Amino acid sequence: MYSKDGEDYFIVDSHVHLWDGRKENQKNIHGQEFIDCFFDYHTNLSPDSEKWSYEEYVYYGGERLMKDLFEDGYVDHAIFQSTMLMEFYKRGFSCSDESWALTQKYPEKLTYNHSFDPRNGEAGLKQLEADAERFNLRGIKLYTAEWFGDSRGYKLSDPGCRTYLEKCLELGITNIHVHKGPTLKPLDRDAFDVADVDAVASDYLDLNFIVEHCGLPRLEDFCWIATQESNVYAGLSVVMPFIHTRPRYFAEVIGELLYWVGEDKMTFSSDYALWTPKWLIEKFVDFQIPEDLSDYAPITTAQRKKILGLNAAALYDIDVPEHLRLPTTAGVAETEVAPGAKQAVAS
Repeated sequence: MYSKDGEDYFIVDSHVHLWDGRKENQKNIHGQEFIDCFFDYHTNLSPDSEKWSYEEYVYYGGERLMKDLFEDGYVDHAIFQSTMLMEFYKRGFSCSDESWALTQKYPEKLTYNHSFDPRNGEAGLKQLEADAERFNLRGIKLYTAEWFGDSRGYKLSDPGCRTYLEKCLELGITNIHVHKGPTLKPLDRDAFDVADVDAVASDYLDLNFIVEHCGLPRLEDFCWIATQESNVYAGLSVVMPFIHTRPRYFAEVIGELLYWVGEDKMTFSSDYALWTPKWLIEKFVDFQIPEDLSDYAPITTAQRKKILGLNAAALYDIDVPEHLRLPTTAGVAETEVAPGAKQAVAS
């Protein structure tokens, strides 16, 4: 919990990682390129006092994660998001077993989300069933630009991916996090286009689509989709650190999101260890829209509380102390489906 000026904030960091980018886990040059790109994001958008050395950045382990999030970082609960990249890393970029072990050790503090790749076909569906049972999954993280053989990406609206989304519904996996927007070397920018979220959000109203990074640099596309789709959420990973390097740009992005998407459909995330949560939370609680950006209303304390934790807690049924709660519509399903949507799902 974070406290400032007599206000208490329940914090859910909805997008954290425990990764292994070390040389011995890299399968090819692309493994090196990917972790180097992550490190460039970290060094270019972090305050000097928060920058890590390259050696500690490529692998930091569970003990360091627990300290940065829960001892120093004010976080009450964190959610692991998987990044597999099996074409680039021998054991995958995410340390799945280590992350799951930490979740088992600290179930009150951590939730584990896994992943699927629809290009694995029937075998992947069976694996998804096994993973859902093993990890008690409530959420999935997807990388639509992930390479797979000679394929350099897929769309959520592809027939094969729809089969997996229907399996998620069957298994009770309701939170679909998807990386949309910022590209990472060597992945292709256009394979992270946000447009394919629109059709599946309309067709699967019992699923929540948390669009990580809000589609940046396609913010306008994202806003037009999210304002129409009740089940599309703005995940603020990668958006948050601009509060330091480009505060006016951050004000414009947050202002647009509050205008179009609303305070009940935005979730805080540090994208740890790209950035640590402590300084992001402190700066966001202190942040205000500049007076000369008069198109946007000032950010309220209630909005900060919802964004920093209460919305994600609602999506994942995380218990929030009664005195910290506020009403939010996050996670409220709207299950009525139009005939056109039913036809699209059936096809």
